Amino acid sequence: MMKAAPGERYTIRRKILTLVGASFHVYDPEGNVVAFCRQKAFKLREDMRLYTDESMSSELLTMKARSVIDFGATYDVTLPDGQVLGSLRRKGLKSILRDQWLVFAPGDAGTKGATPIATIIEDSGFKAFSRRFVPYVGLFMPQKMHMKSADGREIATFRQHFNLFVYRLGVTIHHEDERFDDLLALAAGCLLAAIEGRQDSA
Repeated sequence: MMKAAPGERYTIRRKILTLVGASFHVYDPEGNVVAFCRQKAFKLREDMRLYTDESMSSELLTMKARSVIDFGATYDVTLPDGQVLGSLRRKGLKSILRDQWLVFAPGDAGTKGATPIATIIEDSGFKAFSRRFVPYVGLFMPQKMHMKSADGREIATFRQHFNLFVYRLGVTIHHEDERFDDLLALAAGCLLAAIEGRQDSA
């Protein structure tokens, strides 16, 4: 049984050595599997789906990219009934040196001049640079990202746990906010596990 670190609401676990697509198990603080995420392979437009379990018979949400293979793609997070919880957009060029994401309210991501309701950013520029360009630093300085609202409040933290064989990401929810459903933070965690985990295993 895999228990979360103190304070973490979810732990997302991804196997590094996968041949086709990727899959993630989501654990609660007691180590129970509460969700299963599947990333479809060979898709020009990335499509990830979160289910209640490995049977994939009951879907919780989808995370689908709007464009084809885009380093700065926007992902819409949608419930099975079609309700959009929000959108997440990776800041492509800036993420080369320090990962950054923008979080938009439903319908705002494609609106000119829309202001994000939150940002997700890697813990520090120095640490981000070191992880990318100094050999083995990532083993001792795992990635940590902060999700903050537009007024600067920390909503969630995404913290990578060091492990040679699996990519493991802890999700801590700091503040309850009516604009941010827990599932939106969990979707963000799954996207980070897919994209950052894929980079780590490249």
